[in-house]
Amino acid sequence: MTIRVIVAGATGWTGSAVAKGVRAAEDLTLAGAVARSAAGRDIGEVLGEAAAGITVVATVAEALKAGADVLVDYTAPQAVKANTLQAVSAGVAVVIGTSGLSVDDYAEIDAAARANDVGVFAAGNYSITATLMTKFALTAAKYVADVEVIDYASAGKADTPSGTARELAERLSDLRQPATSKPVSELAGIRETRGGAVGAVQVHSLRLPGYVLSCEAQFGAPGERLLIRHDAGSDATPYVAGTLLAVRRVREQAGLRRGLDLLIE
Repeated sequence: MTIRVIVAGATGWTGSAVAKGVRAAEDLTLAGAVARSAAGRDIGEVLGEAAAGITVVATVAEALKAGADVLVDYTAPQAVKANTLQAVSAGVAVVIGTSGLSVDDYAEIDAAARANDVGVFAAGNYSITATLMTKFALTAAKYVADVEVIDYASAGKADTPSGTARELAERLSDLRQPATSKPVSELAGIRETRGGAVGAVQVHSLRLPGYVLSCEAQFGAPGERLLIRHDAGSDATPYVAGTLLAVRRVREQAGLRRGLDLLIE
């Protein structure tokens, strides 16, 4: 029996690639599509493919009426939390691809998912190579005390830091050794130039034309440095396989799980 999937943000940069991936997969069925800009149109035609017989709707609430097993959200930071909680309350599992959620947001989502016996999966980045960057950085943090994260994105990216950088910093915070650099609270001058703290890690976000998405962990030790970096390409292809892997496995466990490395080990 195939998994019925709703894609929210189905006409966006990543959402459209995921919707196409769902349509092409033999074990998945596209059960609904959400996109305000294309509401009322057939999703197949919107994607430049054959008609799918599925009308794009404007809200997740409308899409859930048709029934589904999993909601994939690639919408916007201001919409993803409400969409997720709405799906969870309806008993639908959720794969969160949208960045911008805080630790408190994830805690609320986890509590709601457990209360409704529903699985939710979130990752800052669904690329396999980006996941390997995180894995390698976590290994390095066990041996090198000082680490900071730098996040690069296009001038128009709405949230800061990126989901990749936020997740990386949070996870580094859980196992890093005490830093040897002077605490920000003890610095003179303009302290904001040292970036923002995500847990126990300083994060610096650049938003400039010419970048797509990049993230790096910089480690420093006496006399040497280690740079672990991931650079995204100009299309969303790298994120599809990881997202569909999460779709297939999100219902295995109630509550929230975070980090694609949990699924590729």
